[in-house]
Amino acid sequence: MSALLIAILGAESTGKSLLAQDLTLRLTEATGLRCASVPELLRSWCEAAGRTPRPDEQNGIASEQTARIDAAASVNDIVVCDTTALMTAVYSQYLFQDDSLLAQAQAFHKRCALTLLTALDLPWVADGIQRDGPQVRAPVDALIRRALLGAGLAWSVVAGLEQARVDAALNVITPLLKAKPSPKRGLFSRLSERQDAQPAWRWACENCDVPECEHLVLQRAYSPLA
Repeated sequence: MSALLIAILGAESTGKSLLAQDLTLRLTEATGLRCASVPELLRSWCEAAGRTPRPDEQNGIASEQTARIDAAASVNDIVVCDTTALMTAVYSQYLFQDDSLLAQAQAFHKRCALTLLTALDLPWVADGIQRDGPQVRAPVDALIRRALLGAGLAWSVVAGLEQARVDAALNVITPLLKAKPSPKRGLFSRLSERQDAQPAWRWACENCDVPECEHLVLQRAYSPLA
């Protein structure tokens, strides 16, 4: 049986790495399945090189990120991907106006069963040379959404602080796991019970993180003319 790939995408300083670690731990405990997280290669690359990548180095980083995910998928049941090559492609677009990595990254991303997009509701925090500043988050978020839409890929936005963020992600993941055999069905059922107990969902525009809110656009498009 092939591994279930869960991709986490998002602009810088939106909690991707911590979410990946917490999700992997929670899923391992709840399901008893072999779960692993694949860290973002860019972080270790920048630390080792002491700089950010040049345009000609982006493809190698994207390819190695994919290779590491494939390696983890060969020996695990669930793999949480702390970004995929799609993030490298998006940053190539944003920083270098280079679209050459996009098609291949989109093709790989179609293998992911689920994409979690981290919301822009966390404060920006500096992290060495890897992060450019809070001003890049909104345009990068928009490019991620455009890349996913361009490939016909859906995503679920996860928001909230600390445990609330993890719970939001688990609410999205749990339905996918119901069909996956697990040696710990009793523990896993707690995820399902918690999800069933969630209050009815209501649209809350004041909490919407979408730069150009789809809901608002539709409201304007279909509202009666004055």
